[in-house]
Amino acid sequence: MNETKTQRPVQTLAMAAMLMAAGFVLPFFTGQIPQIGKMLCPLHLPVLLCGFLCGWKYGLAVGFVLPLLRSATLGMPPMFPTGIAMAFELAAYGFLAGFLYARSRWQCVISLYRCLIAAMIGGRIVWAVARVILSGVSGQAFTWQMFLSGAFLTAIPGIILQLVFIPAVMVALDRTGLVRFRKSRETVPAA
Repeated sequence: MNETKTQRPVQTLAMAAMLMAAGFVLPFFTGQIPQIGKMLCPLHLPVLLCGFLCGWKYGLAVGFVLPLLRSATLGMPPMFPTGIAMAFELAAYGFLAGFLYARSRWQCVISLYRCLIAAMIGGRIVWAVARVILSGVSGQAFTWQMFLSGAFLTAIPGIILQLVFIPAVMVALDRTGLVRFRKSRETVPAA
């Protein structure tokens, strides 16, 4: 059996596990002040990175499991409705980031930003749909103002952090040679 074929899935799984652990720990740095934690969106960073680095399958899995695992073990975020809605939102982030980036003609900073912004918008739309459904189940209202406030207005520092931090990490990984940007589809090996 070829070693490179067996090492790649193991390395990808290890990277996804490391990003899951980072997502589990990051909210402790902002969790002492809940308002700051809501503004910085610390769970979003490792999930988006997982989608870009490990692919859409791992991004989807890590995104869905991470808030549910934190909710079940630590009680934060509360399981219903926040944890469940976040599970769908983060799963959408991981899926869209990995799926769109893998199918980009070029993998460069511009493509990274396009995929990142599309994933951020798509994830927030999925979060809104999940909140509407969960609000209907619980009999509470979920208004347009609640969506704008929760998805955009209070999350502006987190959105800025994601738009700065994730491309910086990807460029650093490209410069070190750990993860390379691709110039075109011709240089991509068949999956």
